[in-house]
Amino acid sequence: MKKRSVLFASTVAAMALAGSAAHAERGSDGELKILFWQAVSTLNPYLSAGTKEVYSSSMVIEPLARYDEKGELVPMLVTEIPTIDNGGVAKDLLSMTWKLKSDVKWSDGTPFTAEDVIFTWKYCLAPDGGCAQAAQYEGVKNVEAVDAHTVKISFTEPKPYPYSAFVGAQSPVIQKKQFEKCVGAAAPGCTSANFGPIGTGPFVVKDFKPNDVISFVANTNYRDPAKPAFATATLKGGGDAASAARAVLETGEFDYAWNMQVEPEVLATMVAAGKGKLETAFGTQVERINLNWYNPDPSLGDKRSTKEGGPHPAISDPAVRRALSLAIDRDIIDEAGYGEAGKPTCNIVPAPEAFASTKNDSWCLKQDVEGANKLLDDAGWVKGADGIRAKNGVKLSFLYQTSTNSVRQATQELVKDMWSQIGVASELRNVSASVFFGGDPASPDTFQKFYADVEMYTNNFDGTDPEKYLAEWLCDKIPAPANGWQGQNIPRYCNPAFDKLVGELSKTADLAKRGEISKQLNDMLTEEGAHIPLIHRGSVSSHSLTLEGVRMNAWDSELWNVADWSRKK
Repeated sequence: MKKRSVLFASTVAAMALAGSAAHAERGSDGELKILFWQAVSTLNPYLSAGTKEVYSSSMVIEPLARYDEKGELVPMLVTEIPTIDNGGVAKDLLSMTWKLKSDVKWSDGTPFTAEDVIFTWKYCLAPDGGCAQAAQYEGVKNVEAVDAHTVKISFTEPKPYPYSAFVGAQSPVIQKKQFEKCVGAAAPGCTSANFGPIGTGPFVVKDFKPNDVISFVANTNYRDPAKPAFATATLKGGGDAASAARAVLETGEFDYAWNMQVEPEVLATMVAAGKGKLETAFGTQVERINLNWYNPDPSLGDKRSTKEGGPHPAISDPAVRRALSLAIDRDIIDEAGYGEAGKPTCNIVPAPEAFASTKNDSWCLKQDVEGANKLLDDAGWVKGADGIRAKNGVKLSFLYQTSTNSVRQATQELVKDMWSQIGVASELRNVSASVFFGGDPASPDTFQKFYADVEMYTNNFDGTDPEKYLAEWLCDKIPAPANGWQGQNIPRYCNPAFDKLVGELSKTADLAKRGEISKQLNDMLTEEGAHIPLIHRGSVSSHSLTLEGVRMNAWDSELWNVADWSRKK
């Protein structure tokens, strides 16, 4: 823990988050125009694990602390980061204490207190609430108020790395007064609160049209009287990545566009127009193909893709899972879709270096069609007259879904061809990103419901320590009707040995040992075929040359310091 406390000891000095010149006056720079080609469906990140929901809501609701562009913890709603050295983390590692800033107000003018923090924890863990961020609170035994501005978190076991609950954009604090009637099964139905959360951040929601546009105004109760520089902000959703890039880089219609998942040569042409620039940061983002360990057959009705529906008739075979990975040429996918903004990977935890494994590189990183075919031959999967392998009446023919995006559709075509070389057929399907990542429990097309055999997307984790991220693959994090399909374990992977090792990680203080255990967990997920990692993606976004203060952040929300953005004079 000593190394960790030294790492975070400098955070008090980082409290001044502004990277640009101080704003002369709040609202003096007019309108900020942001474009997300994946439209936002809710502003409650506890009801959707989608990155677009997490990022957009971060303009309004905030965690106690977040990660800066260097991956270091910085205080937001607290006076300092608790450590053993400053007494904030107990020496027995069973508790930590956060000291809230006393002058923080919610946007409705009411005081921000410890009761709001306590309520947020209870909200996420309420039965039938379908909290999409439950892994952030793993191991939390109790959250209590020492006084109105002091919160104590107790853990079920010693927690050497305690920076999870209320840390990062995935774990913000919500207002008790607004959400107290929205607990448990009532949570999804609280439309007013979910679409317009009262927050402590620099902006307030004025109007929200789901899957379309969000209108914000500056928070007049924001704790820095000179911020934000913009009087209003508009976050427009929809379209595609290429049109979003064009709207910033070529036409100048927007100030900022997120997630430039566009072919490298296309982006280069747009940048040449001279109206904007690209910002790239490598964090922990991995494009992967998830393999569904449960049977998604539509004939199962409500039991499809659930434990009750049974294991997948083909993907339950380890030889199939391994062969699907061996058949893929990651270098071609990287060259075609990512260029300098991507690196082939076999890891779901690709960074930082202390946590990045190389164990699977020898068999996984280079395509091996011959080896994949032999695996399937030996496992009894025989090619039929149509060239598709089958065994006991089960064909290796998979529905392969992802979100609508030119790079992803090109990747699908490449993978389909690669898999055809080993006798595996693929039906390709793409779903509007707004729906795919929307988290609507009534929709059959969300990535959480996973009504397909395989599906492809990317995500990452806040900060530089992967403990809470790896906890997403615990057996009890599998999406199901009982949790509103909001669990984070999308592949439905369940291994008691993995669960036990996650528990060991949560109790390990030594940084080197934490790295070793994290690598073991990462390797289990790849070796056992919970997913097929493809590309370690850099986060690429674009912004106008007139926009100042952007500090690209791959460790938290890209909009983490939107309060500091301003218009170049």
